[in-house]
Amino acid sequence: MPTPTKKKELKLGWIGTGRMGYAMAERLAKGGCDLAVWNRTKAKAEPLAKHGATIADELKELSSRDIVFVMVSTWDDVKQVVGKLLSGAGKPKMVVECSSISLEGSAELRKLLSEKKIQYLAAPVSGNAKVIKAGKLTFVVSGPKAAYDMARPYLDMMGTGSSYVGEGELARIAKICHNVMLGVVIQNLCEITILAQKAGMPRHAFLDFLNKSVMGSMFTRYKAPALVNLDFHVTFTPKLLRKDLDLGLDAGREFEVPMPLSSLTRDLLQQMIGQGMTEQDFSTLLLAQAKASGIELKPENKEVGDGLSS
Repeated sequence: MPTPTKKKELKLGWIGTGRMGYAMAERLAKGGCDLAVWNRTKAKAEPLAKHGATIADELKELSSRDIVFVMVSTWDDVKQVVGKLLSGAGKPKMVVECSSISLEGSAELRKLLSEKKIQYLAAPVSGNAKVIKAGKLTFVVSGPKAAYDMARPYLDMMGTGSSYVGEGELARIAKICHNVMLGVVIQNLCEITILAQKAGMPRHAFLDFLNKSVMGSMFTRYKAPALVNLDFHVTFTPKLLRKDLDLGLDAGREFEVPMPLSSLTRDLLQQMIGQGMTEQDFSTLLLAQAKASGIELKPENKEVGDGLSS
């Protein structure tokens, strides 16, 4: 094991303070790291100042930082912010890219940074803002092992740890596989929850049983309140889930792996999006399943634990 990096030994930069990025940067700031933060809408980053973070006016101010983390929405956003980062006077030692982007985009970014002698780690995450606040975020990471050892203490500060899976873009494949499973599992969870209700069970009673069984998981537990009380505040939108299912199906075609369940789930998700169910959480699949089953759902107004809150 390498000697752990002291939290103030390196200067960190952070790009992107959306739902996920803010919560991740907040953990680094609260942990005492030397952190400078930039966001397109500066006001969204400014609350981090109370935790000791420096708020940058321009993105290129982060160019002299040792490690710069990127957490934005799309590959186009990544290209834009990294381009502006590299326009600064300095040059970071490493870029750690945490967004969900394609294999091709990640490889293009690696090539660009390599040409400028900047180390690059692909480090997508598993979790949402609530998972981050509970300290249960996880990373899957690929790239040079020495770079991973250097960044690992900061990754660990943001959650329960990270998994190093090798060189190149293997972390992107791992994250794509993860999110394909997310889509298939939420569809199945909605199906069986509606089946249980239509047979006469309250949703909270069925999910209480499921979550106490060997089939329960962190995911089924933290989605239970939404399914019981129909509180679909956004953690991950249907369109973002569709994007990841498309990435998974593209990878399946590239590596010649049949993915029939994933393909069907993608079609069901598209039906829901076509009905205008796009702005709430992806767990609104429950409503689409209820409609297809001929029942109307109402909130059960039961206090249900999410497995995250202490």
